[in-house]
Order: sequence, then C-alpha cells, then structure tokens
Amino acid sequence: MAVLKMLVGLVFLTGGLILVARMSFTLPVLANRVDSRALPPAWDGPLAEALSGRAAAHAGLTGVAPLQNGADAFAARIILADAAVSSIDAQYYIWHDDLTGTLLLGALVRAADRGVRVRLLLDDNGTGGLDAELAELETHPNIEVRLWNPFNLRRFKMLSYGFDFFRLNRRMHNKSFTVDGRATILGGRNIGDEYFATGPTALFVDLDVLAVGDIVPEVSADFDRYWRAKSVYPAGLIVGAPRSGSPLEDRLASLQSDPQLAEYREILRSSESAAALASGDFGLEWTRVKLVSDDPVKGEGAVPREDLLATRLAQAVGKIDDRFDGISPYLVPGKIGVQAFSTLVSRGVAVRMLTNSLEATDVLPVHAGYAKCRKDMLAAGVGLYEMRQEVAVDAPTDRLGPFGSSGSSLHAKTFAVDGERIFVGSFNFDPRSTTLNTEMGLLIDSSRMAQGLHDAFDEGLRGIAWRIGIEKGKPVWIDPDGGPTLTEEPGTTLFNRAALTVIGWLPVEWLL
Repeated sequence: MAVLKMLVGLVFLTGGLILVARMSFTLPVLANRVDSRALPPAWDGPLAEALSGRAAAHAGLTGVAPLQNGADAFAARIILADAAVSSIDAQYYIWHDDLTGTLLLGALVRAADRGVRVRLLLDDNGTGGLDAELAELETHPNIEVRLWNPFNLRRFKMLSYGFDFFRLNRRMHNKSFTVDGRATILGGRNIGDEYFATGPTALFVDLDVLAVGDIVPEVSADFDRYWRAKSVYPAGLIVGAPRSGSPLEDRLASLQSDPQLAEYREILRSSESAAALASGDFGLEWTRVKLVSDDPVKGEGAVPREDLLATRLAQAVGKIDDRFDGISPYLVPGKIGVQAFSTLVSRGVAVRMLTNSLEATDVLPVHAGYAKCRKDMLAAGVGLYEMRQEVAVDAPTDRLGPFGSSGSSLHAKTFAVDGERIFVGSFNFDPRSTTLNTEMGLLIDSSRMAQGLHDAFDEGLRGIAWRIGIEKGKPVWIDPDGGPTLTEEPGTTLFNRAALTVIGWLPVEWLL
C-alpha cells in the first residue's frame, strides 16, 4: 500500500510539474502576425531570360532535372540564389550552422541586399546553434524568418519535450527552395555539410529535383499555406533580440581561412553539372508532374487518413502493374505496410526496397522498427537491400581530403513504378512521415528517371548495398562483391544488439 501511495504521489507531482512548466514557458500570441504571399513570377533577370521562353514552348508541362550529386545540389541552390531578382522562398526541416549552411545564409543575405524578398521557413527542431544568426536575419528589411512548432526553451531545447511533447512531436519535414517564381528545388536534402558532400561526418546519399515551368506556382502556393499556418511563429518572437555586431558576417569571415572551404571550392569548381547550371544549361526533361503535400494542419494534431499525403500519394500513383522499386532511409512499414507489400507481390508485382543497414543508419531506434518487419517482408517476397557503410558514392575518394567522410548513409526518399513514374520528396516509409510530420514531394511522369532507378536495382545498386536473403529462417547479408555471406548483421555490437532488442519490445513504433 505504501508503494502504491508513493507511485500515486509521484504521478501527481509529475503532472503538477508539467502543468507549472506549461504555464511558465508559453509561446507568444500571434494576434498581429501579417502573412505575405508569393510574388508572381519575375519577368526579368537571368532566370526569366533563361526559362520563360522554354516554359512557353512547353505550356502545361514541367521541366525537371535530377540533382544526384551533393556538390551539384549545393551549387544549384547557390546559383539560383545569386541569380534571384525578385524572391526566394526556402522551407527546410534542418539548417545546420556549418560550412554549407553558413554559405547559403550568406547567399540569402546577398540576395536581400539586392532588393530580393527572402522568406525562410524552418522547423525549429533543426535550427540548433542558429538563434543569433536568425535574429540578425530578422532585422534585414527584405528578410523574414518563421519557425515551425518552436521550442519553448532556447537553452536546453530538448527539455521542452518534457512538458509540451505532443505539439513538439509534430515536425515540418518539407524541403523546397523556390526562386523568382521560376525555379524550385525539392527532394530529400536538408541544408548541411553531410547533404552536400563535405565534412567529417557520414555523407548522405540523397536526391533532389530541379523543377521549372508548370509546377512552380503550385509549390509557391503550397509554401504560402505553410507560411500562414497556425504552427508557424515569427522567429523574432522566439529567438529574441539580435546581438551586437553581425554573427553571420563574423562566421563568413572566419570561413575564408578554413581549409574545408578551400577544399570544397575545388570540388565545386570541378563539377561539370555546376558549370552547366551556371551557363543556363539546365538539362531539363519536360513532362507532367504532380505536387503531393500534407496539409499544414497536420502540425496541430491528427488529421483524417484520407487527407494524409500517404493516402493521396497512393491515389496519385494509381494501379501498379509490374514493378515497384523504392528507397527509404527509414523504412518502418509496420503490419499495414508489410501487408501492402505482400498484396503487391501476390498480384505479380516485383517489389524491391533499399534502406540503411545497421552500420549505416543514423537513427538506431528506426532500424529496430525495421528489423522487426524484415523477416515478414522477406517471407512476403519483397527484395530487400541495405546500404553499406563505405566511402560516399558521390564524392570521389581522391577528392575527399581531410574533410571528407569515410562513410555514407542513405537519405534519399524515392520510388519508381512500372518504368513510367517516379516520386522524389521528403516522405519516408515510416509511421512518423505518415501521421506525425508534414511531408511533400513530386510525382513525375518520366520513363527515363523511373527506368534509371529500376536499372540501378537490376545492376545490384552499384555494389553499395547488401542483398538480404533467408537461410534457416534467419536473415543473411549477401556481399554484392562476391565476398562471404554474413549470418550476423554488419556493424552489430553487444550494445546495439541489446538496444535493438529492448526498443523492439517497446510500443514506440508510432513514433519512428
């Protein structure tokens, strides 16, 4: 009885502390917020001159070009920002305060100094270390910064989860970069060194799409939906008053003597794709493209299943006849997903999925959720591949230098259907993307891009992944280079084996 009374008392004490914290650390009121709207497409400037004629010649169509290489993806953003004459609308889940993050902030300021209107919408979960810079940006007359579901505490931010968990657990995972209403970049990349092929941490193998033409006004309208969402707050109300001096200028100045910047400039200089973009050669394929995006109300609470991106994406894809090849770094299909894959296979559809191996993943709990479903997927006939930890495939080993990673991790979110359609976006095959985070992406009618993904699977994924098989009822890891088959998961240790087991016991799949 004494123990029971102690537990009841502890529950009431915890509840009281949570209530006090919620009352003490409240968010500001949004009564006077003014919501701007996307500007119309610019009719002058480099982008208008390069693209308006092409768009007119392909009325009703969208020009797309994949950005597979990290350095090319970074260069594309810098080139677009430096070409801007009217507007830049950028929306990201993570924006790091590292080399590439700082350089891109500098590009936004340069554009604003030229009179370009800049709107920056960031998920506050990914703004660590940037409060001073964001406060400074907010003072610029041509820049406005807003934060999605901001944290109540600025120092020790993660403690906010203790008293405001259910709001803070809903994040904005969208990624888009739209310039002059003429060109946009969507895909899986956040802003940070690991996404753009530089830095000492594991480099992410990722995918973006540069798009121009018919789809761009839709992306701009979607940005406006998020810009005026109830989950969004002006950054100045959250990060406080700017500090003296210019933290961003100081950081940019310090980079000039940084060997990593010199090395990265050389990588960019040798990029053929970057040179082509700079000269206005966008390498576009003109086709039909559909934007699929969550309603930003998802950031406030649960929404009906029929309104979720996952549901509308499935409807947009339509019937799958022959092939489904997908890439998802965080693959947690759950019972419903396994059943969906199984149904496809039973209808004669070849289903293959690539995800991170244990040694390559950056989120151990997600791998635990995947591992629980792995045998069931294999039993259903799904072809499974797991990314190996190795030198990043888009950064040549002779140019990695002292600031290059010795490993890679999968981050692209894409799938191809029947050699005809391909999706590129922010959506993972996991419960978090389905029900908690907001997501967006493009469904593209492109046999060239879709077939390219199918071919990559057919060719063994260039040797970057283990093929998973079954022997004696247990998964085995088959070396693509013909080495010995492993019966123990690559990268496993006593610690992560124990962690995977414990996490697998917990009812946390809905959080993954």
